[in-house]
Amino acid sequence: MKLTGDMLSRFIESQIFFPDPFLICTPAEAVLDYEDVRFEAADGVRLHGWLVPAEDNSPLMLFCHGNAGNVSHRVDNIRRLHDIGLSVFIFDYRGYGQSSGRITEAGFYLDAEAAYAKAREYADGASLKLVLFGRSLGGIAAVHLGAQYRSSGLILESTFTHMAGMAAVHFPLPVPASLLQNRLNALDKIGHIKAPILFFHGDLDAIVPIGLGRELFDAAKAPKEFITISGAEHNDTYFVGGSQYFNKIRSFVDSLPVEQV
Repeated sequence: MKLTGDMLSRFIESQIFFPDPFLICTPAEAVLDYEDVRFEAADGVRLHGWLVPAEDNSPLMLFCHGNAGNVSHRVDNIRRLHDIGLSVFIFDYRGYGQSSGRITEAGFYLDAEAAYAKAREYADGASLKLVLFGRSLGGIAAVHLGAQYRSSGLILESTFTHMAGMAAVHFPLPVPASLLQNRLNALDKIGHIKAPILFFHGDLDAIVPIGLGRELFDAAKAPKEFITISGAEHNDTYFVGGSQYFNKIRSFVDSLPVEQV
């Protein structure tokens, strides 16, 4: 049977996106003030996110989460970012949490763009630094945004190059790699980013091997820095990294200008 473009898309989406529609908690459980934010993607899909403010004039982080769960599974991470003085705007892609619709690769990018527009509105309104953060698959969204929109800087954690790189590790397909290199492709976009980029990657990551992270780093323009978290796997980077990890994020954010055009 010939593999059509639609069949390939459905396969990729079934292997990559694992949305959970049920919120298990809110930032209130972590004793954090927050605002429910409702907004729309360009195709009219209704999306949901949380704005968790720190002190006035705190830098704002747009948090693009990974492929599974939803915003509620990141509340502990949000609390720790709040503890180092960062405001956070985190959102769910379509089909995740309280965001409507069904997730697709095209929708994934539209949702990230809509979240950026909302975060930019907040940041410009208070003259804040806006930092793009992407973990794992969320790093693909952050690179997509950073390549075409202004930001103060980017933080990419456990992020891969493109779908072909991931397929070679996890589910080799009987199709030319060229058909997959254009899918979820950060490698071709990252060279367009002008803002500074901080990379984190665990050296024991079996889901996104560190070699894919380094390949993405090599394609980025300076200024850039790659931090290896010794002993970390894919989902425990900020636990294993501990205070050094969060101190590095804070010092990186402090070093940034308000924006890069």
